[in-house]
Amino acid sequence: MAFLHLASALITSIPPRLDAGLAAGVLGLHLLIIAFNIAGLVVVPLGIWRGWRWVREPLWRSLHLLALAVVALQAVLGRACFLTVWQDDLQHAAAHTPLIQKWVDSLIYWPLPMAFFSMVYVLVFVYVVLLWWRWPPRRDWRNLGSAAGKKPKMLG
Repeated sequence: MAFLHLASALITSIPPRLDAGLAAGVLGLHLLIIAFNIAGLVVVPLGIWRGWRWVREPLWRSLHLLALAVVALQAVLGRACFLTVWQDDLQHAAAHTPLIQKWVDSLIYWPLPMAFFSMVYVLVFVYVVLLWWRWPPRRDWRNLGSAAGKKPKMLG
């Protein structure tokens, strides 16, 4: 938690001319993480059904689970995502926000109650935990030929 306060304090000491660029950078990073999280929700079950071995890669699956755990935990604690907070601090300190950035903001920041997002984030996290439990990452990730050609059953 101290790290988040330190980061916010550093943001307030940034010269105003850098704020808009840094806010755009934080937004870009946020978009990449959102895309990673959403893609994992679709690609993992599709890849399991299609027999794609890479969707059972332990590092990839662990990062996906961790990212969604952080999102769900922040929501349960009633906190906004730290990237959202940093971007907001930087945008408020900037002289102006570029039009494209305003448009992208409107796509990812919806005017709905936090309780709605908390419920969705927790349900999504439970879904990812169930995927992990039912179709876990490969245990023997160094021996790629051990289960080659075998398609796991999606149902049953």
